[in-house]
Amino acid sequence: MAGKRPDGLRKSIPGLRRVLAHLAPYIRGQTGLIAGGAGAMIAAVLAKLAEPWPLKIVIDHVVPVGADGVPGTGIAALDGLTIQMLLIVVAVGLVLAIGLRALFEYLATIAFALAGARILTRVRGDLFRHLQALPLSFHQSARTGDLTVRLISDIGMLKETAVTALMPLAVNTLVLAGMVGIMLWIDWQLALIALAPLPLLWLSTVKFGRRIQTVGRKTRATEGQMAATASEALAGIRTVQALGLEAGMQQSFAGANDAALTQDVKAKRLAAGLERLVDLLLAGAIALVLYFGARSVIDGRITPGDLLVFITYLKNTFRPVRSYAKYSARLAKATAAGERVVELLQTQSSLPDRPGAPALAVSEGALAFEDVRFGHGGRPVLDGLSLRMLPGQSVALTGHSGAGKSTLLGLALRLSDPEAGRVNIDGQDLREVSRDSLRRAFAFIPQETVLFRASVAENIAIAAGRKVARSDIVEACRLAAAHDFIAALPEGYDTVLAERGASLSAGQRQRLSLARAALRDAPFLVLDEPTVGLDAKSEALVSATIWRLAKGRTTLIVTHDLALAARADRVIVLDDGRVTEDGTHAELLAQGGAYSGLWTAQQGGHDAVAAE
Repeated sequence: MAGKRPDGLRKSIPGLRRVLAHLAPYIRGQTGLIAGGAGAMIAAVLAKLAEPWPLKIVIDHVVPVGADGVPGTGIAALDGLTIQMLLIVVAVGLVLAIGLRALFEYLATIAFALAGARILTRVRGDLFRHLQALPLSFHQSARTGDLTVRLISDIGMLKETAVTALMPLAVNTLVLAGMVGIMLWIDWQLALIALAPLPLLWLSTVKFGRRIQTVGRKTRATEGQMAATASEALAGIRTVQALGLEAGMQQSFAGANDAALTQDVKAKRLAAGLERLVDLLLAGAIALVLYFGARSVIDGRITPGDLLVFITYLKNTFRPVRSYAKYSARLAKATAAGERVVELLQTQSSLPDRPGAPALAVSEGALAFEDVRFGHGGRPVLDGLSLRMLPGQSVALTGHSGAGKSTLLGLALRLSDPEAGRVNIDGQDLREVSRDSLRRAFAFIPQETVLFRASVAENIAIAAGRKVARSDIVEACRLAAAHDFIAALPEGYDTVLAERGASLSAGQRQRLSLARAALRDAPFLVLDEPTVGLDAKSEALVSATIWRLAKGRTTLIVTHDLALAARADRVIVLDDGRVTEDGTHAELLAQGGAYSGLWTAQQGGHDAVAAE
C-alpha cells in the first residue's frame, strides 16, 4: 500500500472516502453528536463572518461625524443612539461575536473529539478481535511490530487528525464560502480582483500536495518497518545478547530510523514552502485590493468600512489553503494510516465459519483424521494420512522433526484446514461447526507457555473463558503440582508476573500451563512438546501431572520424549506425513522398527548422563 503513488489532494480524497465508507457503520451510531458538532461549527462560522462588521460601523458611521455628530447607520435599532452609546453597543457586539465564535468552536471541537474517540475505540476493538481471528498463515507472514503500529498508532493518528486537521479545514472551507459570497455582494468587481491569485494558488497546492502525500505514505510504511524491527529485537533480546547481535540489530533499526527522519524533514520542508507561497500570493492579493479598493472608495462605489471588511475577509479567505499547507502532511499520514487499518479489516480469514454453523456437540470424544492432505508453500507435509483416536484414549505422536506432528496437532485445533480429506469429532467435520465451540472443547498446552504481565491467578483464570472462583484456581494448581511454588511467591496467587513469565523457571511456567488446562476442563487435551527444555525434576513433575489430566480425556501428545510417549495408550510414529508405526509402546519395541531405534538411542543417552 505504501508503494501506491497518490496525486495530491485529488487522489487523497478517494482514499479518505474509502476509509470513511468502511467507518460508516461506526459513524452512524454517533450521528446525534456529529450533527450537534456540525451545528456548532456552522454557528461558529456565522459568528466569524460577523466579526468585522462592528468595525465597519465605527469607520463608516462614527469616525466621519465626530464626537458631536449624530450617526446614521441605516439600522433602525441603532439609529438615534449617541456616539457614546453606539460605541458601547459596537464594542459589546464585537466581544459577543468573538465570544460566541469561541464558544461554538469549543463545542464543535468537543463534540467531534468525543464522536471520533468513540468511533475509533470501537474500530480498534474490532480490529484487535479481527487480528486474533485471522489464521496462523497470515500471522506467520506478517510482522508483529507493523501490526501493533496499525492497531495502536495508526488508529490514534486517525483520532487526532479528525480533531486537529479535518475539523479546522472543514470550518475554514465554510468560512471561505461565506466570505467569498459576501465579498461578491459588496463589490463583485473588486472580489474578482481579490480572488484572481486563487487558481495559481490551487495549482501550487496540488503540486506541493502530491509530493507531501507521497512522503507521508512512505513515512508511515517506514515507521511500521521500524516498529517491526524493534519488536523482533526486544522479543528475542536474550538470543540477541547471547549471540552478540546488538550491532546488527542497531544497524537495521538505525537505517529505518534515519529514513523516517529524512522523510519527516522533507514533508515539513514542503509544507513550509507551500505556506510561504501562500503568504506571498496573499500579499499580492491584498496589494491589489488596497489599490483598486481605495480608488473605489474615492469614487464612492464602496465605503471605507466596506474596504476594511473586504481586506479582513480576504486574509481569512486564504486561510483554508494555508491550513491545507499546514495540515497536508498530517492528512497524508492519516489517509495512509486509515487505509492500512481498512486493509487489515478487509483481510478475509481463510478459516471462516459457514453461515449458521452449529456448535460442536461432543457426545463421546472420538477424534478422526480421514485421508488428510496438507502442505506448506507447495511442499506436502501430510500425504493421505488417516488416524482415528478412540474416546478417552491417549495418543503420543513422535518421529523426526518435519514429519508433520505439529501440523496434525494444528489441524485438530483447526488452526488450519486440510487441503483434502477431513478432520472430525464424533462424526462432525470441524469445518462445519463454529470455531468458538470447537476451541472450547480443547485444552491446549504449547511448547512455550505464554504468560502475561498480570497476577498468577489472572494468568490461570484467563484459560477458563469465564469468571472462576479462587478456590477453583487453587484446586487446578494443586492438580498441576503448582500450588506450593505459587504459595511461596511474595504475594502468592496475587503476585504479578514479569512479561512472558520471565521471573519463573521453565518448569514453573509449564506447570501454570497445566493448571490452565485443568481449570478449562475440556474433553480433549492437546500437548505440544510439553517436557522440552525441562530439568529432570521438573520433567518428572510435569509428566506426572499430564497423566493425571489425561484421565478421562481424549489426549494427543506431540513429543520427542519417548519416556513420556511410553505411558500413552498408543504411540504413533510419523515419517514424511504418513503413519509408519502404530501400536502400544511394548508392541513397537517388539517390532524393532524406527521407534525401537529411537528408544534405544534415548535410553543410551540417559544412561550416559546418569553415569556422569
